[in-house]
Amino acid sequence: MRKQLQRLLQERIEFYTSDNQERSERKYHLKKELMRSREAEIVRVNAAGKVHSKKKEDSDTVLTYQVHLQYLLKQEDSFYIEEEMEEREARFRNGYLVDERELVPIFETEGGQPKWDAGAERLAYKYERMRAVQYAERWWNEFNPDYYKFTDDCTNFISQCLHAGGIPMWGAPNKNKGWWIRGKSWSYTWTTANALYHLLKAGNVIRTKQVESARELNLGDILCIDFEGDGRFDHNLIVTAKDQDGMPLVNAHTMNSRHRYWTYEDSTRYTPNIVYKFFVILDGG
Repeated sequence: MRKQLQRLLQERIEFYTSDNQERSERKYHLKKELMRSREAEIVRVNAAGKVHSKKKEDSDTVLTYQVHLQYLLKQEDSFYIEEEMEEREARFRNGYLVDERELVPIFETEGGQPKWDAGAERLAYKYERMRAVQYAERWWNEFNPDYYKFTDDCTNFISQCLHAGGIPMWGAPNKNKGWWIRGKSWSYTWTTANALYHLLKAGNVIRTKQVESARELNLGDILCIDFEGDGRFDHNLIVTAKDQDGMPLVNAHTMNSRHRYWTYEDSTRYTPNIVYKFFVILDGG
C-alpha cells in the first residue's frame, strides 16, 4: 500500500512541473492556472507523506495521511518557497488502491451569529509587526502548546500572531466581550473568523485602517476572506512576505500554509463570489 501511495505522490509532483493535463483533481489545475496568471512557474516540488491512521471498513482498508508540499517558485528573476499541508485519505481493496482524495477542512462556526462587545476603552500598545511575522513563521505548521488546539484553528492562529505582536487581551471571562483566551475558555472574537473580522472592521480597540487593495498591506497585516460572498467571513490570513510584484504572501492554519499567494484562487473553497477585506494594523492608544 505504501508503495502505491509513493507512486501516486510522485505522479502528483511530476504533474506540477509538466504540461500534463490528465489529472482530474480540480486543485492541481487551479494552482497551475494561478501560476500562469501571475507569470510565475513551479520549478520543483518536494513532498513528504506520513500515515496517521489505518482502519478496516468491510473488505476495504482506509489510510489517512498528511502530505507536506514545498514548491520552489520562480517569478521573473526571483525565487521563493511556498509550503502547504494536505490531509488525504486512500482506500484500498484487496491490496489495490481504488480511491484517493484530499480531506478538505470544514470551517466551523461558534454559536451562529454571536453578539459581542468590543468595549469602548482604547488600549495602549505598540504593534511589533515583525514579532507577529516571526510567530507566524515559527508556528505555521505546528500548534503552540500554550494555547488550546482547535480543529478549525485559522482565527485562533491569527489571534496568537497579533498577540505575539504586542496587542494585549481584554474582556475575560465574558465570551461576548473583548478578545482573549484562557485555557479552555475564550471570546468569540479570538476563535471565530467572522467575529474577528467585525472586531478589525470596528478598529476602535485593536486599531486598524481598512484599505482597498492587497498591495497596500505590509508584513504583519491581516486579510479576511468570505469564500461564498454571503457576508459571513470564513478565513483569516497574516501577511508574512511579498512577491516580486509587491503582492502579499500569507501564512494560515486549518489549511496550514506558508507564503501562499493571498487570493487563494488555488483553493478548492474558492468561488467567483469571493470577497476580501484588508486591514493594516496600527499602534494602539
